[in-house]
Amino acid sequence: MKLKSFLSFCLGLFLSNVLSAQEKLYNEVQDKYVLTAAGASHLAKLPLKCMQQEFPYKTGVTFSDTTLITKPKNYHPAFYGCFDWHSSVHGHWMLVRLLKLFPKLPEMTEIRTKLRSNLSATNIQTEVELFKQEAHRGFERTYGWAWLLQLRKELLSWDDPLGKELSKNLALLAQQLVCLYIDYLPKMNYPIRVGEHSNLAFGLTLAYDYGMETKNDSLLHVIQETALRFYKNDVGCPISWEPGGSDFLSPCLEEADLMWRILPKKDYASWVEQFLPDIFNGQTVLAPGTVTDRTDGKLVHLDGLNLSRAWCLYGIAHHIPAHKTVLINLANKHLAAALPHVASGDYMGEHWLASFAVYALTMQ
Repeated sequence: MKLKSFLSFCLGLFLSNVLSAQEKLYNEVQDKYVLTAAGASHLAKLPLKCMQQEFPYKTGVTFSDTTLITKPKNYHPAFYGCFDWHSSVHGHWMLVRLLKLFPKLPEMTEIRTKLRSNLSATNIQTEVELFKQEAHRGFERTYGWAWLLQLRKELLSWDDPLGKELSKNLALLAQQLVCLYIDYLPKMNYPIRVGEHSNLAFGLTLAYDYGMETKNDSLLHVIQETALRFYKNDVGCPISWEPGGSDFLSPCLEEADLMWRILPKKDYASWVEQFLPDIFNGQTVLAPGTVTDRTDGKLVHLDGLNLSRAWCLYGIAHHIPAHKTVLINLANKHLAAALPHVASGDYMGEHWLASFAVYALTMQ
């Protein structure tokens, strides 16, 4: 093992042991992992540390002329931190969710101050302008789009003056992305079945949840039509081929998690049993992904895979009662494998994994 990787591993192990000895980050209650106030505080520190940190930054913009040859903060004044646009977006989402669950967090004042600063109406207007440009109609499609809609959904259901203020600020950007979804999805002739950002099923899932929250029939219709067109007749998803070397999403499980939202309840159980036969007949042992080097931005994706597999399995389990216990046990196994490594001591994982952990812990 390289010296840098070894030192990072030792630091992560040390921090994990110290935290475990001092205070529990979550409790196990009736087959559930329940986030504690101490755990929420611990996880909140990760996006707080980077949401206003300009560099390092990985931009995804297209430089069609010289106007964008400037600091990313100048064209992403809201979401310039935490290494890339989508990680910044879901870091903001996570902080809102934690404040809703734990209003008295020690970091409450800092969270509220940074949210108000980053998500100002002026900053969001600048973000909108980028998506209006022809060269950027596909920017962050559909992963970043989905997380932005999830952020606004979280704000809409936050009974707090700040939530109302920030939800209003985000409205124009959310509507811009809804329009991009509605324009793009009918043009697709094939689904994108990968384990990284462009996975279509994940992008449809979060957008569908936003459509339900906002009662946006146009968005819901195009998502339903797209999901049925691509996935209704799928059988025998080769889950034994997973994971890929840099997956943080499961192509099979993301699709199965989407389809309980789309299919009638009476049809879903038979569909998913045919779609994932190896899970239900016990032929595939779905083991958590293993990470060798958490300083490698691609390899550490597999910690995220374990978390996203967990939230998918929880969702599926609640819609097929006959297999609920088996699926929840499998979800818990993945969650337990990932949680000790969310704060690894290395930026490549820490700038985004906390969001996945909170999503998994709060979707049970």
